[in-house]
Amino acid sequence: MSGHSKWANIKRKKEKTDGQRAKIFTKIGREITVAAREGGPDPNNNSRLATLIAKAKANNVPNDNIERLLKKAGEGKEDYEEITYEGYGPSGVALIVETLTDNRNRTAGDLRHYFDKCGGNLGQTGSVSFLFERRGMIYIENEDNRIDEEKVMDDCFEVGATDFNYEDGMITITTEPNDVPKVAAALQEKGYTYDSAEAEYIPMTKSKIDDEALLQKMEKLLDLLEENDDVQNVYHNWDMPEEPDED
Repeated sequence: MSGHSKWANIKRKKEKTDGQRAKIFTKIGREITVAAREGGPDPNNNSRLATLIAKAKANNVPNDNIERLLKKAGEGKEDYEEITYEGYGPSGVALIVETLTDNRNRTAGDLRHYFDKCGGNLGQTGSVSFLFERRGMIYIENEDNRIDEEKVMDDCFEVGATDFNYEDGMITITTEPNDVPKVAAALQEKGYTYDSAEAEYIPMTKSKIDDEALLQKMEKLLDLLEENDDVQNVYHNWDMPEEPDED
């Protein structure tokens, strides 16, 4: 499997959101609300919901919060709509932004403002998605490479993974997009804990940014998108510069 910037993004989000837990809870809470409303509040009968609950726990969302969200979903007060936006950022970097919103006009206006402010432009559906491939991606943090490579590889293929990559500090598992909940649940039963398990847009080509001013604009655009409560996921084909390891 070719390299992907998602793990870099996971580390980036961890660094930037340690002090913003409320915002993380809000985003995951919306996903849980939608999943529970669409497939029922019982995670034993709703694989998407089970995966999101595991994601919530991985992000330290308290169990009380999760129970409250499941109860709230049954009351049906909020009505969220899933909308995906596409556009180009600085230096022609392609972006796909997945949102959950109760006001599409507000969300579209916010995103258009962010793109314009940072030297990009919001495009039409299909304007950049052809540059990406949809795959199921599961990430297992592997600090000090403590997980045995051969065992986890055998376990992954046994439960239906299509590809596997063992890197320093991270195990990346690829599945068919619709198989993510099933494979993630099977890995949990085998005792693995994952950082992220979602169907993602994987860039087929990468774009570099050599100009320092444009690089800063790209960072600003990602920050603005991640800080917006309506934005759930941001995918891009920016070939992000490696950050130096801290000793």
